[in-house]
Amino acid sequence: MRVMLVDDHALVRSAIRQALEASDVTVVGEASSAEEALELAPRMRPDLILLDIDLPGLSGIEAVRELAPRLPGTHIVMLTVSTDRRDLLTAMRHGASGYLTKDLTGDALLRAVRGLRHGDLPMSRSHAAVVVEHLARGGTASGTDADAVADLLSAREREVLRLLAEGMTDREIAGGLSISPRTVESHVSSLLRKLGVRNRAEAAQRYRAR
Repeated sequence: MRVMLVDDHALVRSAIRQALEASDVTVVGEASSAEEALELAPRMRPDLILLDIDLPGLSGIEAVRELAPRLPGTHIVMLTVSTDRRDLLTAMRHGASGYLTKDLTGDALLRAVRGLRHGDLPMSRSHAAVVVEHLARGGTASGTDADAVADLLSAREREVLRLLAEGMTDREIAGGLSISPRTVESHVSSLLRKLGVRNRAEAAQRYRAR
């Protein structure tokens, strides 16, 4: 797995790099600001970006909003000291694949990174509970509320989910949105994780129940 680190503290980046040293994980790039990440990431196209929130200039939240639509094949996971509920939900809404805090041990961080390959959600149980509670509260009036779903999914993921609910195949969705089938698969995988469902049928059912 090719990883890019975005953090404005060189010592933090060094510690993360050391924690991720493994035969199957390689740190291929580093950025000290969101602006630098916006320039480097589209050229490097890493498999994963570990992105801090509190950055000089543009914040990590603004960076994920810019990077997620441009790099649909890249997982963007927030790695931050912030435990703020709003930061968590906003990051997920703008396309983050997960949310980790810097009190993780090095071993736990490496496990979380490796787990992405198997579709695991890189997020603590407490943060996952916040996301689920947010969805549940938003859906109390009418099943699974569309606005609550929209809070978690990026604009492109919402389009894919809508077409998925209409019974379209990946190839048909790709043609309709002028993107590749592989990109569609990446969006589907991401929205399944965010909605906490096991398969496309459950995702479609949730959308139709809005």
